[in-house]
Amino acid sequence: MKARSYCGRRKKVLLVCPAFPIPSKRKIHHDYLPIGLLKIGTYLRHRKGYEVQVVIGNGKPDITPDEIWITSLFTYWSEYVHESAAFFRSLFPDAKIRVGGIYASLLPDAARKGTGGEVHQGVYRPAEDWCRVNGVDYSLLSDTVDFQIAHGMRGCFRRCKFCGTWKIEPKETFDFGIAGRIVKNHVVFYDNNFLRNPRINDILRELSTVRVNGKPVRFESQSGFDGRIMDHELANLLKEARFINPRIAWDNSLDDADKIHEQIQMLVKAGYKAKDIYVFMLYNWNYDFQTLEKKRLRCWEWGVQISDCRYRPLDQLFDHFNSKKRQTSRDYFIHPEWADDDVKKFRANVRKHNICVRHGFRFYSKKLELMHVSRRLARESKRMSKREIKRAFPDAWFPEDFHGLDAYQTKLECLVNESDIKSSVPQTVSA
Repeated sequence: MKARSYCGRRKKVLLVCPAFPIPSKRKIHHDYLPIGLLKIGTYLRHRKGYEVQVVIGNGKPDITPDEIWITSLFTYWSEYVHESAAFFRSLFPDAKIRVGGIYASLLPDAARKGTGGEVHQGVYRPAEDWCRVNGVDYSLLSDTVDFQIAHGMRGCFRRCKFCGTWKIEPKETFDFGIAGRIVKNHVVFYDNNFLRNPRINDILRELSTVRVNGKPVRFESQSGFDGRIMDHELANLLKEARFINPRIAWDNSLDDADKIHEQIQMLVKAGYKAKDIYVFMLYNWNYDFQTLEKKRLRCWEWGVQISDCRYRPLDQLFDHFNSKKRQTSRDYFIHPEWADDDVKKFRANVRKHNICVRHGFRFYSKKLELMHVSRRLARESKRMSKREIKRAFPDAWFPEDFHGLDAYQTKLECLVNESDIKSSVPQTVSA
């Protein structure tokens, strides 16, 4: 392809994913990948003929860009977007800055003010349409990836108050030729409501026949499945298509317990193990700690894991949550129905719950998790009574019990007191 000229040369565009607080091992991972940025890069490189470089974090690139396009994630990570804009503007003061992504789409005025750049709201349609036909160029990344991101649809017809998808993507669009564009043996759908596709049954049948390098393909849906749409046939087709780690959501009250259980049973009857099924739970929201803990107990009865999702408002511009210290709403959003202790206790409960479900443990113990006990004692614990377990493992946590705040509060207060003591010690400054 002949490159278009830009003042007698190829136009150079730097695509930036800010240094969001994501663990290093997940910077290039199927749970998080700047796929929107990659689609734009693919389009600009292969359709427009531009010289493109993608960078993750703030560092000196190999090119001197004419334009800098910065993506954004959640509104409460806005500061990282602002930092990237300031950093690259200091390096390239003559380059034009454009900002897009979730934060820019939901709060364009704040993004414009914080970055001084031009703001794009919503999906960048030219890149989306190009990549739907031609695929995504993953070589734009410095690391190789062994998975593929796919979209079978965009938008969502649900109007959940806590979700911004329908605001960013107000119109549903569907793709029907997915199977023909699979090139990896692990495919992750970033759809917001995968089962909503009007041809979903046919698509799943097609996906079940796909082979890459003579091997079957594993699929998963990062945002899970809308259980209100799912029926027995769809559950069977998902299993036949080799979808792994199925997830459904329990966003509302305890009154929905029977419906959620029915959805789980559909997946179990289709051949999924209960321990491999996840239930999304939104906490720090309208339903208080007591309600969420009761929902956790039902999930324990059903033998499923929980994907806990801490609620932040769509207009929240900061989040400095720290699980190891006492905090207030000045640090992160705390719903009026919740308290800092509630948030941290529920989060801790879910982690222990999931370890027990995943490994088939009757109880959780830090000593057992780290294997700071003999194998003999670990084996014997499976036959012990509850009383014997408590003697052998003083920190034993039983998932079938309702776990309130008393013990957790005491531990947190100790951590806070230790922090206060340390902070009162004068610091030594060397010349």
